[in-house]
Amino acid sequence: MPVYENTKLILEGIGSTTLVCVTKTIEPERINEAIRAGARIIGENRVREYEDKCKDILPCETHLIGHLQTNKVKKAVHLFDVIQSVDSLKVIRNINEKAGAIDKVQKVFLQVNIGNEPQKYGFGPDEIKKVITEVRSLGNVRVEGLMCIPPFVPPEQTRSYFRKMKTLFDEMKQENRDNIDIRELSMGMSNDYGIAIEEGATMVRVGSAIFGEREY
Repeated sequence: MPVYENTKLILEGIGSTTLVCVTKTIEPERINEAIRAGARIIGENRVREYEDKCKDILPCETHLIGHLQTNKVKKAVHLFDVIQSVDSLKVIRNINEKAGAIDKVQKVFLQVNIGNEPQKYGFGPDEIKKVITEVRSLGNVRVEGLMCIPPFVPPEQTRSYFRKMKTLFDEMKQENRDNIDIRELSMGMSNDYGIAIEEGATMVRVGSAIFGEREY
């Protein structure tokens, strides 16, 4: 796949929306092509995978976008600029502890289970305000956004979920104070990022549209 050209086209097409280049299973050489084309943020799903290849990747902002297990929190805090996939108060408290140990304020997004799917990680939409209230007491975590993965449905059917996320995002932006500064709404992937942008995404996570289908 022409990674450089694909990255350029997507960046041109999304305008002021921020691109997170999803690099799960992608080798550093191809990641670096995307960075040279203008991608400034990469998103990894697994802490261990990124740890193994990070030394060979050009300088860029790094986001963890996959589920974070508590036993990986310490490494994640060392490795990532932003942890998008914060899905429980237990993980938030753990991040705060590990970040405090290295005198870091860890930027995080709260993952919202916008479809209320029992098999998925994330806070229910009605839990977010309570979570934000609790985070105010933590000095080494800063909530800067919301993230979601909608139900697996045809792309056009994701629109209603993205619309609900935008409503929640607008409500939570009013909560900004102390260590809360919600400015990013991360939603939309390769098959539906255009719809997500139409519905208010400030950040999209795109992988296969840049690198092609992954081989596992």
